[in-house]
Order: sequence, then C-alpha cells, then structure tokens
Amino acid sequence: MSAAPQRPGNPGPVPSATRQLCEAVYEANLALVRAGLAMDTFGNASGILRPTGGSAGLVAIKPSGVAYDKLRPESMVLVTLDGKVLDGKLRPSTDLPTHLALYHAFPAIGGVAHTHSHYATVFAQAGREIPCFGTTHADYFYGSVPVTDPMSASIIQHDYELNTGREIARRFTVLNPAAMPAVLVHGHAPFCWGASPAEAAHNAWMLEEAARLAFHTMQLSPGVRPISKELLDKHFLRKHGAGRYYGQGF
Repeated sequence: MSAAPQRPGNPGPVPSATRQLCEAVYEANLALVRAGLAMDTFGNASGILRPTGGSAGLVAIKPSGVAYDKLRPESMVLVTLDGKVLDGKLRPSTDLPTHLALYHAFPAIGGVAHTHSHYATVFAQAGREIPCFGTTHADYFYGSVPVTDPMSASIIQHDYELNTGREIARRFTVLNPAAMPAVLVHGHAPFCWGASPAEAAHNAWMLEEAARLAFHTMQLSPGVRPISKELLDKHFLRKHGAGRYYGQGF
C-alpha cells in the first residue's frame, strides 16, 4: 500500500477527511476562476470540518495573494476555528477572520466564497440590494440580496476583516442564511456560502448572474418592480422547500 500524502511542515500523514477538505476547497477556488468571478489574486473560498467527538474542527482556506494557477490542494492553509494556523508554509487569506465569523454565526454552513465579481460588486459599491426581478434570481435567493450598512471608521481601523464578518452576521439577525446564501458588503464585494465549498462557489456564480440580470433589467425598465411573493415562493420553494419537487431527488 502506498504511503499517505504529506503536507509541507507536517511529518505525519494527512488524515483522509483533512485531505478531502483541502481538495474540495482547492476545487472551489478554481471554480471561481472558471466562472469568471475571480481576477488576479482577488477572491477566496474556504471549507470547514465542524467539531465532532474528539476533533476540535478546522478550516481550510486559500493562501493570501497566491495566483490561482499556482494553487494546489496542498497549498490550502489549515487553521483552527479561532484562527491559529495549523499547517503549511503559506499565510492564509487576509479575509480569514470574515470566513471564521461566518462559520461561527451560521452553524449549518460548510463553505464560504468571496469574490469581486463585476455586477455583484457594482451593487455592493452602490450600497444597493439586488432586487428579485425574475425567477432566475428566485431559484437561488429568497428575495432581494441584502447589503450591509457602511462601516464606521473605528471598526474599519481595528479588526477590519473580523468586523466585516460581524456586520454580515448583524445584517442577518432577521434573515435566514439558508434561504439567502449571499450578502453584499457595502463598498466592498459579495460573500456567499453553502453546505459545502462547492455549493458556496456555485452560489457565487448564481449571485453574479442575478446581479447582471438585475442591472440590465433596471436599465431597460427603470421603474420595474420585483416579482410577486407568489412567484418568488413558487420558484424558491420548489427547489428548496420542504415539498421541493425540482430535480431527481438524489
């Protein structure tokens, strides 16, 4: 039997679950590039192994400032849930504190994706929600995609990335992160999440499409109104509700 793969700085074998997490996070980061959501070294995706039994849990995330074509599964940086780097020679993404804040705030999520995709970032920079004008949007996001409040100078200057996560969590005090797996950070860009790193990246792709459609719909018809709640409910719930019937059920 061949030896288990090794990670830099780790003298022992990589546990299967950890290896699988790094591979999933690596693929999620590449998915952002393939979907045209990440340019240069902008953006990052992460995934989490939640604490179970004797495990304290850990997060894998893209390293800071590394070009996507240089990434490998073993490039992903492993950290504890309080941000201590466990393994690897690279520094984690500077957005790590935001990811960790989201994992703490939303216990059901398994992956986070952050991009500076064009149309979603346009709405974030304008400080405007993305209205739900049609069923393409409604298939993934249950209503208007929210935007956070502008951050004060004090929280920008101190623990900026952590406070970004806290501002997102505060915006979701009365929102369900399962029904709305995305947010626009005012003046910044979007964050998305899902049950896995792959789902988080997929939601980032769908968010960009919803933003693009909304932008052009508003140009063509400046007075357009969001779709009715009945149509929103029908399209969202047939895919995500208790009685969902979209797809094959496996």
